[in-house]
Amino acid sequence: MKSTEKFGTAPLGKLLAEQAIPASVGILTMSIYAIIDTIYVGHFVGPEGIGAITVVLPITFLISSIGMAIGVGGSSVLSRALGNNKMKKAFKTFGNQVGMTMVLAVFFVLLGAFLTDDIIHVFGGMGDIEQPAIEYFTILLIGVPFLAWAMMSINVIRAEGYPRVAMFAMIVPAIINLILDPIFIVALDMGIKGAAWATTISYIGSAAFTLRHFLSGKSVLKISLENCKPSFPIIKEIASLGSVTLARQGVISVLAVVLNNSLFFYGGEQGLSVYGIINRVLMFANFPVLGITQGFVPIVGYNFGARLKNRVQQIVKISIAWASGISVLLFIILMTFAANISELFTSDLELIAETTPVIRTVFLATPLLAVSLIISAYFQAIGKAGPALFLALTKQGIFLIPLVLLLPLYFGLNGIWMAFPLADIGAALVSFVYYKTSKTKYPKTVEAESPSTSEILSHE
Repeated sequence: MKSTEKFGTAPLGKLLAEQAIPASVGILTMSIYAIIDTIYVGHFVGPEGIGAITVVLPITFLISSIGMAIGVGGSSVLSRALGNNKMKKAFKTFGNQVGMTMVLAVFFVLLGAFLTDDIIHVFGGMGDIEQPAIEYFTILLIGVPFLAWAMMSINVIRAEGYPRVAMFAMIVPAIINLILDPIFIVALDMGIKGAAWATTISYIGSAAFTLRHFLSGKSVLKISLENCKPSFPIIKEIASLGSVTLARQGVISVLAVVLNNSLFFYGGEQGLSVYGIINRVLMFANFPVLGITQGFVPIVGYNFGARLKNRVQQIVKISIAWASGISVLLFIILMTFAANISELFTSDLELIAETTPVIRTVFLATPLLAVSLIISAYFQAIGKAGPALFLALTKQGIFLIPLVLLLPLYFGLNGIWMAFPLADIGAALVSFVYYKTSKTKYPKTVEAESPSTSEILSHE
C-alpha cells in the first residue's frame, strides 16, 4: 500500500508534481500525435479529410467515454476506499469496473456499426465530407472497445499511485500512431483509411500496455472473476460519479452535432475544416490543466477519505494556481504564433487565412479554464456527483450550445467562434462562486478491514 499512503503524508507541491507531470506528459504526447495525425491528413488527404476526422472523433469518443466514465467514477470510489482502509471494497470496485467497461463498450460499438450512416449524418457528415467520414468511422469502431478499456485502466492506475505507468499508457499509442501514419497514409497511399487503421492499432497497443500492468504483479488490484460479479451498490456508486464524465462527454457530443451542423450551414466544408484545426489546438492548449486535474483527483480523494481537511483545501489552491499560470504562458504563445500554427496543418492558403484569426478569438479566455475544470473535478473526487455534474455541464451545456445557436444569427460564422471565450468566462464564474459557497461534509473514520490470508500474501 506504499504507493497510496504517500497521498496523505507527502508535501502537496511535490505530490502534485509527481502526479501531474506524468499525466501532463501523457496528454501532451496524445495531443502532439493528434496534431501530427491531422497534419498528415491535411497535407496528403486534403481539407475534406480534416473535416471527416472532425465529424467522427466526437462519435467514437462518446462511445469510448463509457470506459472513461467508469474509470473516473470507479477511481473516486477506489481512492476514498484506499484512504479509508477499505481494501475489500477497492478490489470489488475494480472488478466491477472491468465487467461494466467491456459489456457496455461492445454493446455500443455494435449499435454504432448498425447505424453508421445515420450517425454520420447527424454529426454533420455531409457533402464532400460524408464518404471519407463513413470510411474513417467504420474502421475506428474496431478499436473503440480497446480504447474504452485503456481509458478506464489509466484512471485506475493513477488512483493506485502509479502516475508514470499511466503516462506511458498514453505515450505508447501516440508513438504507434506516429510510426504508422507515414507508412499507411503516405507510403502505402491508403488516405483516410490509413489514418483510421493507424489510430485503431494504437488503441489496441494502449489496451495491451495497461492489461500488462494488472497481470505483471505490480498492481495492488487483480483481475478476478469473483470481483467481476456485479455488486449493485458499487455499480450504483460508480455510475453516479461516472455519470459526470459521461454526461460531460454526452454534452460535448451534442455540442458537436450543433457545432458541426452550424459550421456547415454558415461556413460549408471550409468551416468544418477550420474547426478541425482549432479542435487539435484545443487539445494542446488544455493539456497542462487536464494533466494537473488528473493528478489532483486521486490526491483529493485519498485525503478526503482520510479526513485531512487542510490538505484537501491546500491542494485545490495549489492546483488552480499552477494550472492558471501555465495557461497564461500558453495563451501568450497562441496569440503570438497563431499564423504559424495554422500553417502547420495545411498548405491551403485560404484555409490558413481563415484559421489564423479564429485561433486568436477561440482562445481569448484560456487562462480561466483551470478554475472550472479543477473545481468540477474536486466535487467528483470527494464523491459529490450532483455538484460535479452541474459544473461539468456548465461550459458546454449552459453556455456554449446556446451561444453557438444564438450568436450566428447576429454575427454569422464569427458568432460561433465568439461563443468559445464567452462560455469559458461564464463557466469559470459559476464554478468559483459555487465552490466558495459550498459546504463539505467529511466521512466518518473506520477501522481497517481485516484482509484474508490470500489478500495479505498478494500485497507483499
